[in-house]
Amino acid sequence: MEIIVTTRTGERVTIAPNGATTFLEVIREAGIDELLALCGGCCSCATSHVHVEEAFLDRLPPIGSDEDDLLDSSEQRCAGSRLSCQVPISDTLDGVSVTIAPED
Repeated sequence: MEIIVTTRTGERVTIAPNGATTFLEVIREAGIDELLALCGGCCSCATSHVHVEEAFLDRLPPIGSDEDDLLDSSEQRCAGSRLSCQVPISDTLDGVSVTIAPED
């Protein structure tokens, strides 16, 4: 299983989750420190905002109301916006491309 992450500088990194359970954990464990995740992944801030590749959106769990409300506060929100702390890793996401959203 692999996840492709594009950083804010445009660097593309291919990462194997190695036991991580969310996109946030995968990205952080790979040494990419662009996601602040100030709340520690508890879905009470929007600082783990990523854009998920459109082809994979239907493979994600539905967005929760708290996550939706938090993303509404971002000027960088798009159809593929998700909080990386709220997206669980699953085999159906093998090869997904995720871009770290610009800071608001």
